[in-house]
Amino acid sequence: MGKKVKKESETPCKETLQLKPLPVEGQTPATVVLLLSCPEEDILVKACEAIHTFAEKGDENKVSLLGLGALEPLCQLITHNNKLIRRNAFMALGIMATNVDFVCKVKISDNKGLPPLIQLLSSPDSNDKKNSLEIIFNLVQDHQSRLALHELGGIPPLLELLKSDFPVIQHLVLKTLQNVTTDTDTCNTFREEQGFEKLMDILSNMDFRDLHAEALQVVANCLSDSKSLQLIHKGGGLTRLMESVLTPNLPEIQSNAVKCIARVAQSSENRKLLHGQNVEKILVELLSVAAISVKTATCQAVSVMSFHLASKDSFRDLAVVQLLNNESLELKEAATQALSNLTHSNQLNAFAVYEAGGDEILVQQLYGTCRRTVANSAVTLGNMAGQEVIHCSIFSHGAKQAQVEPLQSTDTQVLINTTLCLTMLACDTEARAELQSAGGPLVNLLRSYHKEVLHHACLAINVCASDVNAAVEMCQFGALEMLQEIKGAISASWP
Repeated sequence: MGKKVKKESETPCKETLQLKPLPVEGQTPATVVLLLSCPEEDILVKACEAIHTFAEKGDENKVSLLGLGALEPLCQLITHNNKLIRRNAFMALGIMATNVDFVCKVKISDNKGLPPLIQLLSSPDSNDKKNSLEIIFNLVQDHQSRLALHELGGIPPLLELLKSDFPVIQHLVLKTLQNVTTDTDTCNTFREEQGFEKLMDILSNMDFRDLHAEALQVVANCLSDSKSLQLIHKGGGLTRLMESVLTPNLPEIQSNAVKCIARVAQSSENRKLLHGQNVEKILVELLSVAAISVKTATCQAVSVMSFHLASKDSFRDLAVVQLLNNESLELKEAATQALSNLTHSNQLNAFAVYEAGGDEILVQQLYGTCRRTVANSAVTLGNMAGQEVIHCSIFSHGAKQAQVEPLQSTDTQVLINTTLCLTMLACDTEARAELQSAGGPLVNLLRSYHKEVLHHACLAINVCASDVNAAVEMCQFGALEMLQEIKGAISASWP
């Protein structure tokens, strides 16, 4: 029987299904769902296949099948003795678990679909393992399913499948673990089952290098929690990770390993522990690696570690400044971000950047097209401007002209950082006179609706207006009237 054409006015549950050559007259979704309980195996094969075909057509159909009660029989059929029935049931259940409202995933759990899926992870049939993993991976996108997987003992069989001879299974395991190890209790079980050690075995084996990127993401989840990091460190796991970072490796793997370190370093407790492991020395060595991706990731890690005061001092001799001349926009952005953090409230680092010729390069970066790089360069120059010798040098490299364009940017952070830099630079009469040409663009910022931009613009105008000529010019641009309007608006908003 051929497929019938769906009419526009018909609801999804009335759409007919192609069940050729299934010898059943009624072929509506409701009828086919009933056939999922049929004892005849050939009918079950075709019914599951038809459900899969129908569900593939869109989320509306999946929701329709959900209402018709398709999930319960499908959850039972994935353990059927007939291999073809199992396969088709898996396909149908799998499509139901993808890109659907989370209610569908909850329903699969409610219909006791997760226990047989976990049980099938230990099946001798590799297809059963793969199919189960695909469905579990889709289910654990939902928080409740992640918790349920842990509670039902799903972590040990998942870890066992890391030894699989099939890369597709190993990848699915790692992708699933990336999701479930975001939960603290699951992460604890993962650690107790020697999951971290199993991942480190993978990372130290170059035959498994195609798994390294995904394995490192799971490692990052394990280490992001300070308590877990301490326990792993006591077992020598952190030292082992540091060693693997420096092992001659593929650039992609090294960059992912450094990204893992950067993620771990998000908390102050973890930064302190990483500092104790001399992570700064490792990062310095990685900056000499030829690969741009490794240098970029290293700069990002340096940026995060710079929040630790002792690390800030350790990084003083880094050759980050030279990276600003690289053609890679991503590397320039990462390098300027690192420099902005390194020079924040640290005059010794600011002077080190100046001695390396960094102020001249940073001024030139203000003309760049990458907004993040411009914003980072502006804040770094502001950090450095407190020292007179650096202050004079910044001006000698054309800071006055370079700041006019960023003041006309549409990017909020660029505007905030540039006005901050301007405020720091306009610290004496000569400097304020030099910055007179920035008066027009600065006054225009008084029209901003962004509170922080407006705040910093007012601060910069207040400093620059100490110069009579600059004050007169800004008044000609309407600064006085706009400031009075702002004052009136603020007064009106007060109770």
